[in-house]
Amino acid sequence: MKAQIEQIKNLAKEDILKVNNLQALDEVRVKYLGKKGELTLVLRGMGAIPKEERPIIGELVNKVRDELEELISKKEEELHEIALNEKLENEKIDITLPSTKIKRGSKHPINRIIEELEDLFVSMGYDVVDGPELETDEYCFERLNLPKGHPARDMQDTFYITTEYLLRTQTSSVQARTMMANEEKTPIRVVCPGKTYRRDDDATHSHQFGQIEGLVIDEGISLAHLKGTLEVFVKHMLGENSKLRFRPSYFPFTEPSYEVDVSCFKCGGKGCNLCKQTGWIEILGSGMVHPNVLKMNGYDPEKYSGFAFGTGLDRLAMFKYGITDIRLLYANDVRFLNQFDRKDD
Repeated sequence: MKAQIEQIKNLAKEDILKVNNLQALDEVRVKYLGKKGELTLVLRGMGAIPKEERPIIGELVNKVRDELEELISKKEEELHEIALNEKLENEKIDITLPSTKIKRGSKHPINRIIEELEDLFVSMGYDVVDGPELETDEYCFERLNLPKGHPARDMQDTFYITTEYLLRTQTSSVQARTMMANEEKTPIRVVCPGKTYRRDDDATHSHQFGQIEGLVIDEGISLAHLKGTLEVFVKHMLGENSKLRFRPSYFPFTEPSYEVDVSCFKCGGKGCNLCKQTGWIEILGSGMVHPNVLKMNGYDPEKYSGFAFGTGLDRLAMFKYGITDIRLLYANDVRFLNQFDRKDD
């Protein structure tokens, strides 16, 4: 039995010295010191030896076990040190090398436009309000002087969910909701940015686009107030040299109504391919709030008047940042979006 224990010890020492990684060392530990290891099997066979020899054999096994555990522990420390040195060698950093630029996101040009417009109009005393994109026919059309069967409804190809619910075709519905929510019928000065939806499927339009609309209602509001507000808006967004031109138009919710053009910011009004040689670019629609709209939403048209205007956020972003293809705004190409990092600083 003593010879067997001595043989086990010698074999274990040889195996411990030969291992070159921690996994192999753990396998040696299990082989000789585990629950089914060589030394454990010796202890389990103690019943077959004379009673007087059992203490001697037990002591010898424990001595060998302690010796092997110490060898394994030293080998483990050695292997850990070797692994650490290899890691330090392979993963060392040369601090003299130039740094790698960290990729980061940037604000989308549409979000930049929205934030800039909100800051501008808040500084002029406006509130920023929003409303549901899934709208009712009542707020999207009827309360804006567009009753059922009105021919002007054909101007807007609408996504109907049911006969009553639809995806809003304009953020003007928020204006109607704001007027109705104002139970005391006090003056209003709000802007409403958000998404709108129309059934456009040609090459120059998107079924989803952004709008921002403004509404002012108070006593004594005139076209002069509208013109002055739009001048501040356009000069801030497109440059101090921008000029406005009002052209008569038709919108069911305003009377009189105007299309507003801005002098071409590319050629300064001289005529180019962007403005189709006219020197002007259409930028928004506007007008004085129709008396019917005031009355339907609880305001006395004999006492109050107001103006409203609306423009497309996509179009405004394209003008401001020189974007030539509207599809770039929805492609989410990082190469495109990174151009606008710190664009407004």
